[in-house]
Amino acid sequence: MSYSDPLDIRSQERTQAEAEERALLAAQIEIDDVKWLMSNKRGRRFMARLLERAGVWRLSFNTNALTMAFNEGTRNEGLRLLAQITAHCPDRYTEMLKESKE
Repeated sequence: MSYSDPLDIRSQERTQAEAEERALLAAQIEIDDVKWLMSNKRGRRFMARLLERAGVWRLSFNTNALTMAFNEGTRNEGLRLLAQITAHCPDRYTEMLKESKE
């Protein structure tokens, strides 16, 4: 068990800065992974199927509240992926849509 001194402000700031740096690195790795996946036709096919299964392009409404909550959660994750794709590789998104029509 580690002890941290609540009065040691510099240590707290250093810990906070390290946590922020790790978070930025993790975010950049995730962006790079999406770019890598979308750079390949197989990856774009996989992502198109994933977005379709997530229900990105359909309503999540259901008369059963629990089913609707589940659908919305799945759709939300798909929308998060879609936002990453359109933000970091929009040309590949267009390419994916064209390829999925073929």
